[in-house]
Amino acid sequence: MSDAPKQGCDQWGPVLHAFIDGELDLVRAAELEAHLALCTDCREEVERVRGARQRIGREGVRFTMPEEARLQVLDALAREQGVGVPAQRSGAAASSWSRFFRFVRDWSFVPSLAALAASAMLFVNAPAPELGIRDQLLASHVQSMLADHLVDVQTSDQHTVKPWFNGRIDFSPPVNDLAKDGFPLVGGRVDYVGGRVVAVLVYRRNGHVINLFVWPQTAGRQTDGEHDGYNMVEWSANGLVFWAVSDASVGDLSAFRSSFMRAASGT
Repeated sequence: MSDAPKQGCDQWGPVLHAFIDGELDLVRAAELEAHLALCTDCREEVERVRGARQRIGREGVRFTMPEEARLQVLDALAREQGVGVPAQRSGAAASSWSRFFRFVRDWSFVPSLAALAASAMLFVNAPAPELGIRDQLLASHVQSMLADHLVDVQTSDQHTVKPWFNGRIDFSPPVNDLAKDGFPLVGGRVDYVGGRVVAVLVYRRNGHVINLFVWPQTAGRQTDGEHDGYNMVEWSANGLVFWAVSDASVGDLSAFRSSFMRAASGT
């Protein structure tokens, strides 16, 4: 018998964490509770996660943010109202970020180095207001994969992801099921880009992660393209701006944009 930890069954496993966090709607939660009464694997997974959280929450175990990092966060929040994206960054800053993203792309498959890169991203190189919007998006995309924070709500059910954003952001992003087009929904999260909280929808394409950032549209527009080895496409619709970021091919990302826009328009 394998000693590998169980992750629940295929049907309900992806939403167990959302259930534990109280993020499922009443109907789905009731259905899962009925399922837990019959499914040993899912019940053991729920108990395992709850037990781990209890252990992590004990005094002396919970991580305490370093004072320097806390002050950086407070300083960024204090400057939020005056944030502006400069037209140009210094050559030294651009070079520094390019080297960092190349390092992450080339070495993130090594667990110890990935953890080190994640720590650096979280506490030293977190997306800062003075960076251009492309750098902020790319930093958030890389950080989401290295820091084990790809989604806050993990489910392929668009009707669970969409209401999860209620009360967390001040707009309603469209959430589309694109599995039939080869872009299954993984879940969603909130992030901080361009001086504001944004919605992020997470999809996959043949093993590649696609982060779709969404926020209310403002003046100005940037073009699609490649940035530090990652591809980006941008579009706007119904008062919202969308940025898709991935290491998937340009063709796949363009197909994703077309699929998402088609689903959003109901055609």
